[in-house]
Amino acid sequence: MNFSNADFALLQSNFIELRKEFDGYKQSVQENNDSFFKCSMAIVIFFMQCGFAFLEAGCIRAKNVTNLLLNNVLESLIAGIGYWAIGWAFAYGPNYGPSAPFIGGSQFFLIGSENYSTFFFQYVFAATASTIITGAVAERIEFFAFCCYSFVISSIIYPVLTHWGWSDVGWMKVGIQNGGIHDFAGSGMVHLCGGSIAFIAAWIIGPRVGRFPKNGEGVPNPINGHSVPLTALGGFILMFGFLAFNGGSTAEISTPGTGQITAKAMVNTILSGAFATFSYLLLYYLRKRKWSCLYGINAALAGMVAACAGCNISQPWGTTVIGIGAGLLYMAFSSLALKLKIDDPLDAFAVHFGGGLWGLIAVCLIGEKGIFYAIFYHDVLFTQALAQLGWNLLCALVIICWSVAATFPMFFLLKVFKLLRISPEVEVKGMDVHINGEPAYPSDTYGDGYGLESNKIFVKPQENGHCNGSIHQSSSSIRPIYTTENAVRQTLFLPITAFGENQTIINGISEDVRYRRHHSITCPS
Repeated sequence: MNFSNADFALLQSNFIELRKEFDGYKQSVQENNDSFFKCSMAIVIFFMQCGFAFLEAGCIRAKNVTNLLLNNVLESLIAGIGYWAIGWAFAYGPNYGPSAPFIGGSQFFLIGSENYSTFFFQYVFAATASTIITGAVAERIEFFAFCCYSFVISSIIYPVLTHWGWSDVGWMKVGIQNGGIHDFAGSGMVHLCGGSIAFIAAWIIGPRVGRFPKNGEGVPNPINGHSVPLTALGGFILMFGFLAFNGGSTAEISTPGTGQITAKAMVNTILSGAFATFSYLLLYYLRKRKWSCLYGINAALAGMVAACAGCNISQPWGTTVIGIGAGLLYMAFSSLALKLKIDDPLDAFAVHFGGGLWGLIAVCLIGEKGIFYAIFYHDVLFTQALAQLGWNLLCALVIICWSVAATFPMFFLLKVFKLLRISPEVEVKGMDVHINGEPAYPSDTYGDGYGLESNKIFVKPQENGHCNGSIHQSSSSIRPIYTTENAVRQTLFLPITAFGENQTIINGISEDVRYRRHHSITCPS
């Protein structure tokens, strides 16, 4: 068969068109895969909010759990509004003016942007940065103050930082000569920022009532959380979330080799958390002769925080060193906070500040182009590795200064206008009933309905409608929760069934009764 020049030209034209269609289809598939990857990782990271909620709830007293859980729920929602309205524009909105290296300048309220997968992915990081502070001010923060700092951090403070370090034109990312900051998943941008704000917030708001001796001498008084199981559950969820937090920071999956980088980041995250935990627990055991579950969980989180900066460019053996350093630094910063009389119920400052700062340093020491490689391998210049360490340290200092300088006036003014902290009376009695009207553990929900003979209190009703009489049969389940200063009466929340003399149930008696020392009770009308 003979082909003319026209036939060859037509065939070539069809081939070119087919190639264009194939390239378009390939690009579309890659964009869809990358968007799906980012959304999937973001959903897992969003689940970390649940981990924060359980971790914090277990570490505080039962009388404040409802209030804290509400704050954790609202944290994510406030961050969503703030990042949508302002934060995204400051972080990644195009800016063609001279201020471009310092702040974004367009796409407020997402107007003009259709990059929804990237927005959602970056939003969950902003929510994480804001949530760190909640644990540091737990059991004493006013609701209005909580809303203020949640909005400001997620819409202004954190977005400006990420523009500096993660936007293509940000001054931290551009650097000077040797490239920009090495902070792959946010040791500095998220955790050092959140830890710095947690410290300044806990310092300004002051310690909880009774946490430290009034004379300033002696050891701090322990204020134990009410549920180790809740804390452990929250810790597990956060560890699970960190795998996506660090592994998903590739922000795409289509480029050849990206899948291996994602897997490598996840492996390094686990190893860093593991070695941080064991380094801490061994040292803690040598000092206290105890194996602490709560501190072990925090040490694991500190190790994963430290892994964020270089989990993509560190070898697993190097990550073990990062984890050991994170565990030891967590212990050091936790002790420092106590010496400074900083009451941080969750050790948020020690975990995130200590882990974040060490992560930024360690990636320049043990990362694949760090000082260690410059000493033992000839393909890395020592001066270049040293310059990278200097740049990361400079960026860390700027992150700390920006985070503190931007939040100190806010917390200080809230304190001046008495909007920062609840009253001592509410703090002592608990926030759940006074502020939320919903105790986390209502007394009348206890008991299974069996063994009623051991849970009966017989009282004699008075003619005026009140029930005031002697107890004929008491219960071992009666336990005081709060004792007044004169120790005359104790407030009880009794999981009991109360009967009158005619064996009829007296409604409402189990809600709040007063148990006098001379074995009589006064029931509310």
